[in-house]
Amino acid sequence: MSDIVVIGAGVGGLAAAVRLAAAGHRVTVHERAAEAGGKLAVYERDGYRFDTGPSLLTLPQVFEELDLGLTPEPLDPVVRHVFPDGVVLDSSSDHRVFVERIWSVLGGDAARDWDRFWRRAARIWHASWESVLQRPVTAASLARLAWRVGDLAAIAPGLSLRGLGRRYLRDPRLRMLLDRYATYTGADPRRAPAALAAIPYAELAHGGWYLPGGLGTIAAALRARCEDLGVRVELNSEVAAIEADQKVRGVRLASGRFVPADIVVSNVDALTLYRDLLPAPGRLAGLTDRSLAGFVLLLGVRGDTAELAHHTVFFPRHYDAEFDAIFPAAGRRARPVDDPAVFVTRAADPAVHPQGHEAWFVLVNAPRHGTGRSAVDWRRPGLAGAYADHVLDVLARRGLDVRDRLEFTETRTPADLAEAAGAPGGAIYGTAGGLLRPGNRGPVDGLFLVGGSVHPGGGLPMVTLSARIVADQIGAA
Repeated sequence: MSDIVVIGAGVGGLAAAVRLAAAGHRVTVHERAAEAGGKLAVYERDGYRFDTGPSLLTLPQVFEELDLGLTPEPLDPVVRHVFPDGVVLDSSSDHRVFVERIWSVLGGDAARDWDRFWRRAARIWHASWESVLQRPVTAASLARLAWRVGDLAAIAPGLSLRGLGRRYLRDPRLRMLLDRYATYTGADPRRAPAALAAIPYAELAHGGWYLPGGLGTIAAALRARCEDLGVRVELNSEVAAIEADQKVRGVRLASGRFVPADIVVSNVDALTLYRDLLPAPGRLAGLTDRSLAGFVLLLGVRGDTAELAHHTVFFPRHYDAEFDAIFPAAGRRARPVDDPAVFVTRAADPAVHPQGHEAWFVLVNAPRHGTGRSAVDWRRPGLAGAYADHVLDVLARRGLDVRDRLEFTETRTPADLAEAAGAPGGAIYGTAGGLLRPGNRGPVDGLFLVGGSVHPGGGLPMVTLSARIVADQIGAA
């Protein structure tokens, strides 16, 4: 039996704590905030309940082995896509149904193209799932993957997701749909690897799901499971440093108290870990400025909006302008996106809004918070309010004018996420972005990493898989 300290009560940290406690270890979680959950947060006001983090559950089977007692409900459509020309395409977890929907609105050529792409995406997914996503990534594991010629050919190293889309999809609307999945990892589709085609395959082949009461119920269920297993969760308990020589000795809290530990599991962003908690300058490369953030509106809305699905995305006419603003070329500055893609989540669940009203979570991609050329100072006076009005104007231009139905509007900027969840710059999916992320073992014995900034990546299922990988490496007591 080992004494284990987990830094951070996000999903990765809590899932790791559950697994390690079930394996017989003594586990304590230290969380800097007043609530557990990390980015999987909930905000309540006037009878409305908002998930302010993830809004779509994929790969629900990953959570089943944690014994959380959750009952997800399938979504159809998984996402409604509204294109600049007004065409509406609803995705489905049934491939045959989705192909038929593509045929009916985009034509036979587009449907056949998607079917061809889908077969390639399936190869990418199965290669990734078997060889990468469930295992620790090391030089040895990558070498083993390299010998699998079929897997390597499917993943297409050197080809971008944009390049893969152009190879298979002639309809610009399907290319736009595919490009959006790069943003699921905080990346630019023009630079993101083609291997990210595994993401739409996972979402559509395994379905998109909702949890009654909102996805914040996952955090509550994890916390309850921790309590059942004897895990001690200490809130308002910030870790200031990891103390180690060749092996971890414990953590030093911001209060000055030293907490000894045989093993430390870090659920903070890898940038924070290697910059502040256990300085390791050599591990900071690629962790600073290439992952997008998000600007969020929480809207209390009167009435019913029949044209919205649970998730609806409204695309701009010039999608590349969004990525140019967030990932500026050399010599240019990042800036709020003038004409962004707008992602609206509106649950029909009566538990999250008063009768006759709707709770909207509106997300647009945004540059991270900061003062450098690749960031925006989201604390600049007046900026958040002005940009909130701008996003509502954009929605109105796209045929969804809700401005005269609003009960209230609240904003969440990248600066707010940075402060609330300890996410550097407000990066949604971790500062690494893209596909390859820091490994799950730290540079000293007894240090392990979980969460969206490390392998296998961001998003609820990947973060939960990182906890499984680390728990398997640590083993039973």
